[in-house]
Amino acid sequence: MSSQELVTLNVGGKIFTTGFSTIKQFPASRLARMLDGRDQEFKMVGGQIFVDRDGVLFSFILDFLRTHQLLLPTDFSDYLRLQREALFYELCSLVDLLNPYLLQPRPALVEVHFLSRNTQAFFRVFGSCSKTIETLTGRITVFTEQPSAPTWSSNSFPPQMTLLPLPPQRPSYHDLVFQCGSDSSTDNQTGVKYVSIKPDNRKLANGTNVLGLLIDTLLKEGFHLVSTRTVSSEDKTECYSFEKIKSPEVLIMNETPKPETIIIPEQSQIKK
Repeated sequence: MSSQELVTLNVGGKIFTTGFSTIKQFPASRLARMLDGRDQEFKMVGGQIFVDRDGVLFSFILDFLRTHQLLLPTDFSDYLRLQREALFYELCSLVDLLNPYLLQPRPALVEVHFLSRNTQAFFRVFGSCSKTIETLTGRITVFTEQPSAPTWSSNSFPPQMTLLPLPPQRPSYHDLVFQCGSDSSTDNQTGVKYVSIKPDNRKLANGTNVLGLLIDTLLKEGFHLVSTRTVSSEDKTECYSFEKIKSPEVLIMNETPKPETIIIPEQSQIKK
């Protein structure tokens, strides 16, 4: 295949090279019009056609153009965004293929990993839906004991302690981690971590109590406990799995309203 039969696309910063014949698989699409120069939204920049859209999702669209099949990873969840891209490129066949996925209610999954070690407890929460993790992050606060700043009139011992509020850590969009309790290796009780989960205002340091409050919070959010297991026999990490059936996503399209059609009866049909 010669260079004149190839086209290079820069989609959101990701570079794709394919054949003209592949892009023109669907003549009525915007991609086909792009090659013909009939769509002014696509600009030629440095020998590449720049498209200001999602490059990651375009890889699935290009694969569809090449194979006429919709092949997605087993953990794929961005059906609504992919259909939005298909609508932008006016690939009606791909839009139709995605409709069954959007109509299926898909469960939201949450896993709580709990490890109790001496006087400390460690939590890690995984969620298939990042919005669930965002909601929990906004409701969970970790309070850490810290010595108050000394003043000229303060000679008390032990020093006064204040609670510093901190959010849970977010290693990724789909999980959060936090801990409670105190480090038993130290001689004093400084650095005790308490956990509060809204709307409950209690500050709890006992890991079992925090676990119970976290499970109760998930149940009130509509999740159902589906299984419990021990992840590791060495450190006895417990895993609690929850599931919540989500409502189907609703796709909203801004369509130009069609003008009303007025049917005028033939003269012979008008009653006098």
